[in-house]
Amino acid sequence: MRRAFLLLSIFVISLALVSCGGNSAVNGNGANANGVQLRSFADITDPAAALAEGNKLLDENDTENAIEAYKRAVELDPDLGEAYFKMGVAYSLLEAEAKHSGTSERLPGDPIPKEEAKEKANSVKMFEKAVEALKKKVAASPEDAASFYTLGRAYNKLNKDKESEDALEKAVKLNPDDSDYQTELGAIRIKLAKYHEAISALKKAVELDADNVEAAELLEDAQAGAKRVDYVSKPDNTKSNSNANANANVENANSATPANSKTTPSNTKPAGPGDRPRVVKDDKTPASKRHE
Repeated sequence: MRRAFLLLSIFVISLALVSCGGNSAVNGNGANANGVQLRSFADITDPAAALAEGNKLLDENDTENAIEAYKRAVELDPDLGEAYFKMGVAYSLLEAEAKHSGTSERLPGDPIPKEEAKEKANSVKMFEKAVEALKKKVAASPEDAASFYTLGRAYNKLNKDKESEDALEKAVKLNPDDSDYQTELGAIRIKLAKYHEAISALKKAVELDADNVEAAELLEDAQAGAKRVDYVSKPDNTKSNSNANANANVENANSATPANSKTTPSNTKPAGPGDRPRVVKDDKTPASKRHE
């Protein structure tokens, strides 16, 4: 009986281990830990086609399969910067979802282990690869506005704001009539607190596309920021005038006769007929006490 119970226990534990093994990143059936059935894109031989398929899947919120398509794209063309950038966007969505849904193994507020803190997120890795590939692309094709645009966006994702603005300015210079380019340039200038410069780019974006809601909203933010900057930087004329008046009053007071000064009283009076001249005795009161 005891032996039978022991065998039963071993059987149950084995089933549990098999079950846990099935929750790995990708199981034998091609499903990931979230239960999403991953597709194979090995039949795609054109990197541009793989990129297009990834964009289509990302728009459909099939983020995991979009990543697989982007992986196929960079496998076919390791210098395809846009595929790296879009893969970074896809990974960012998954990372944000894991953080907010609580599926991350680390609880909110838990200290981050040093090893984990040093490890870059997949999204960051992809954005860095995008920058590397796109820098080579624009060096070889300096008139490629689209590559400058994506490079600027990749820099923005890495919080390299000045580099982002430089790349986006080049994109806008090469293609000033693209509303998206103007919008992205306005957004990075708001991030840099260059509100007045952002206004010009965002006004242009709205002029080019009246339905560009993002540009319209960003324009309101830029205008509000510009008002704050102007209010803080303008001189306070009221305060300046008040100080000037106060200084003038002090000068006038210094030039006037002191209020405590008195005319020295005369101890003599006109002599009447037959009077002898009046003898004035010296005032023995000390000088310091005379006005008390």
